[in-house]
Amino acid sequence: MITQAFVLAAGLGTRLRPLTDELPKPLVPIFQKPLITFALDHLITTGIQRFVVNTHRLPHLFERQFAEKSYRGRSVDLVNEPELLETGGGIKNAETLLRGDDFLTYSGDILTDVPLDALIDEHFRAGNDVTLALRETEFKPSIAYQDRRIVDIGGRFGIAGDYDFANIAVWSKKIFQRIPQRKMSFIPVLLDWIKEGGKIGGLVLNEGKWFNIGSSAQYVEVHRVIAFENWSPGFITDAGWAARIAKSATIAAGAELRGLTVVGADCYIGAGAILQDTIVWPGAQIASLSELQNCIVRTRHTAEGILQNAIV
Repeated sequence: MITQAFVLAAGLGTRLRPLTDELPKPLVPIFQKPLITFALDHLITTGIQRFVVNTHRLPHLFERQFAEKSYRGRSVDLVNEPELLETGGGIKNAETLLRGDDFLTYSGDILTDVPLDALIDEHFRAGNDVTLALRETEFKPSIAYQDRRIVDIGGRFGIAGDYDFANIAVWSKKIFQRIPQRKMSFIPVLLDWIKEGGKIGGLVLNEGKWFNIGSSAQYVEVHRVIAFENWSPGFITDAGWAARIAKSATIAAGAELRGLTVVGADCYIGAGAILQDTIVWPGAQIASLSELQNCIVRTRHTAEGILQNAIV
């Protein structure tokens, strides 16, 4: 059993701007739940008891999110990177917190319900040094996969890719001996390990849903799938996480919420306002008599007037 996980949350979230201008991507809300907590819930189902989360931008917001240094009774250690260390450097930087034992990595900005237990089982069955979760996605395949082994990444050895990396992996503690203490991706480390005969395995996980939210349109699409396809990952325990209207929101008289409209905690929707297919983040306000269609209103911002396809 693996009991610890490194959750990568230090990215800049540039593809999702301007939604990430004032909020790190792992903390953007999906209905009434921060994105990163889906990853933590998913990992808990595999037996994870300790989380290490790396941060970069706006670290105080992660400190606020995990003010008790725990999540559902599991410890959460935050390690800030004033200078981004990338995936490999981030793992090395967390070595002391990961206590030199085997661990899982999971990107804090994806949303998925792929079967993690199958990945862990494959890792130990095959005696792998590293086991990557693989998937067919909308991205160009970059990982060459033969006989349950990763044989190339990005075409370095001239072998065409079959799958994309699903941003989840199982690692043996041997990795700490192979990554230098500096900024770098883990990809060249894995390629060198493959060349030297390391057991770099993989498992194709095409089951379930897998979202890598890279645009406001994809952000809205996740809400559509949850609302209209009734998709709810089985590992979530939060009651009411997919509520269209948070209990602490205030909806004034005469306001209308239509279509795929979601209102977050502590929001205020003014009298006579009409919201169509609009997502309102916690603490935001909509002025009275405003009309919003296909909009996203960010935390603590106020929207007023007639707006279409706008991010406020």
